[in-house]
This record gives sequence, C-alpha cells and structure tokens, in this order.
Amino acid sequence: MKFDLKEAWNIAVGKIENWFESLAAMVPNLVVAAIIFILFFILARFARRLSGKVIRKFSNRTAVNALATTIFQILILGAGLIIVLNVLDLEQAVTSLLAGAGIIGLALGFAFQDIAANFISGILMAFRQPIKVGDIVETNDYMGEVEKIDLRVTTIRTFQGLHVLIPNKEVFQNPLKNYTKTHERRIDLSVGVSYADDLEKVRDIAEKTIKKLPFLLDGKEVNLFYNEFGDSSINFEIMFWIKYPGQAGFLKARSEAIIAIKKAFDENQITIPFPIRTLDFGIKGGERLSEMEILKENQESS
Repeated sequence: MKFDLKEAWNIAVGKIENWFESLAAMVPNLVVAAIIFILFFILARFARRLSGKVIRKFSNRTAVNALATTIFQILILGAGLIIVLNVLDLEQAVTSLLAGAGIIGLALGFAFQDIAANFISGILMAFRQPIKVGDIVETNDYMGEVEKIDLRVTTIRTFQGLHVLIPNKEVFQNPLKNYTKTHERRIDLSVGVSYADDLEKVRDIAEKTIKKLPFLLDGKEVNLFYNEFGDSSINFEIMFWIKYPGQAGFLKARSEAIIAIKKAFDENQITIPFPIRTLDFGIKGGERLSEMEILKENQESS
C-alpha cells in the first residue's frame, strides 16, 4: 500500500483546524467558567471568614472552628466546580465525579465508622458543650477533672492521678454526671443514734451543728430525716448544700461535718452506738444460758 504524504498532511491539518474551531467556540464558555470559578473562590473565602465569626460565638475550640470553616469553604468551592463543568458541557464528567465521590465516601464510612462516630460526636460536643475543660465529671465508670477535649477523645484526669482517654462517642452516648455545672452540691450524711436518746434533741443539735459550718451555702435549708430502725440504732440522714469548689473541697466539707456532729453528740451525751448483737440461748431447740452454766459447774465438780 502506497503511503500518500499529501493526504496524511491534509488529515492532520484538518484535525488541527477542527481543534482550533472547537477551542474558538469554547472560548466564551471558558471565559464564563473562569469568571464563575473566581467568583466562587472569592465567595468561599468571604464565607469562611463570616462563618468563622458566627461559629466562634457558639464554640471556643480552635480546632473545631477551623474544621467547620474549612468544610464550609470546600462545599462552596465544590458547588462552583460543578457549575463550571456544566458550563463547559462536561456533564458526563460531573456525573462520574459525583458517583466516584459517593462510592469512596461509602467505602470510607464502613472502614472508619468508629473513627467517624467519635469525630462527629466531638463536633456535636463542641457546639452543645455538655462539659468543658476543668469540669469535674463522672462517665463510663471514671470520675475526675476534664483536662482536654479533642475531636476524637476526651482526656480525664482521675483523683488518683491517672489520665484516661475516653472516645467521644462513649462520652456523648452514655450517661454523664457534671458536678460543676451548677457549682453546687449536696452532702448526704447517714448517722445512727442510740434507741435511748431523745430523737427531737438529736435533730435539733445536729441541725444547729451543721448550720454553724462556714462552707454552708446561703439560702439552702439543712434537712434531717429519720429513715429506719436499725439493728442497734435509729438511723437518720442529714442533708446540706455547699458551694462546690472541687472534689477535694467536697471531701473536706464532708469530713468537717462528721467531726462537728461527733463532737456535738459527745458534748450532749448522745450515743452513736457500736453494732450490738444479742445472743438468745433460750429459743426452741436450744438451751438456756443458766442451764448451760449449771451443767458446766457440775462437770467441773465431778
């Protein structure tokens, strides 16, 4: 087969001319697409600054704020990119891009679902703020002071000096006790007194003793309720409120209250009895103590 150089040249020139014609036809669309992309780029930067100011009113965590503003900016740029591709008549590319992003997102969601759950929980905690650094909390069987809250884990320092890293999903989904949310805490003390003591006298002395303590919260009543007849005492519970200064202050207040009640009871001859056990040898099937003593004496004399 004879190679025709002139015909090949004409084909090449024709292709190049077609390309230039197509390019010339697309110039208006390219200009419009460039302008749209620049506008969306400027809009994204402006929206990031504006969203940052709004988010900082609800969250003071730098990492979360930066993440939220970046996501907002990427969403706007992504919308601009889709519009640009449509202007350039690249609808097929848009469809393929969205389908690929969906498949990748689904695969990553299954592969990193625990990490994603902790991550989302961290974001929700940043906005709802159920706890903050410095709070005394109890969650997932751990109690201590919150030292750090990241997007993935919350760090708690227990009162024994241990650092516990708890995934945010566990903190967000499980019951949480925040002892410093209201800066108040009630102390409940259980005390028992002898059956021989005057209960009204006991109540008056215990309430007056607690009311004299310096750490008692103003405006809160001291309540005392008898709750049971115990094995060797009549038991009551006395309840009072303190300004919660931390776990160490709570333990000290409870300790001082116990010391004050014991001292007041000693001064007023009120007995906090030891556990008492009565041994009855006269029940059916047993022997009376007197009979046992007589039997023992007879055995010794013989």
